[in-house]
Amino acid sequence: MPVPPDWPEDDTDIDREIRIEKMKRELDEIADGKMICGGFEQLPLEIEEKFLEQVLAFERAETDTNFNRLERRGVVMPPAAELDDASLREKLAEIIVELAALRSFIEDTDHLSDRELYEWLWRDGLRSPTEDMSSIPEGAWHTSPIGSGSEEDIAIWLKYYADEEERRRWHHDFPNDSIPAHEPLPYDRDRHLPRPHDF
Repeated sequence: MPVPPDWPEDDTDIDREIRIEKMKRELDEIADGKMICGGFEQLPLEIEEKFLEQVLAFERAETDTNFNRLERRGVVMPPAAELDDASLREKLAEIIVELAALRSFIEDTDHLSDRELYEWLWRDGLRSPTEDMSSIPEGAWHTSPIGSGSEEDIAIWLKYYADEEERRRWHHDFPNDSIPAHEPLPYDRDRHLPRPHDF
């Protein structure tokens, strides 16, 4: 008897479809029955399964602040005022490496001195609750001192980070916004920071 074209080809596909359906049910329970699950035409089952595994791992992850996670890893983080410049630089390097191990990566920092970056991390950047990504190899948090979307952060982005095309597009989309003159970044840190593919 010929096999209909929409039937799984082998037991591996059947097992995979069963796992996919179980994950969808668990995600729907987590969402209190409000999960919206779209489909992709011709998406291989292997890719759909991997995607749902990642989503489920994220949903199951513990929520806490990176400040607390770093402290549990033995990283002592005194206020910036208690550190001289050399000690602060060493502490900042330690924090950046430990954050990368937690799959949390910092970017857009070249407008800040080491002390300014440390102060931002200590005061704000490490204090927001996030899901623990350390056990999700393909997952990562990206943390930026200009990531809030505030007018001040957008102005910093336009001033230092946006290229000419991005500045033109911004002016076109938001003609009433004042575009600050472009200035070169005063520091050269970002290109040396850890990235997800490094870990």
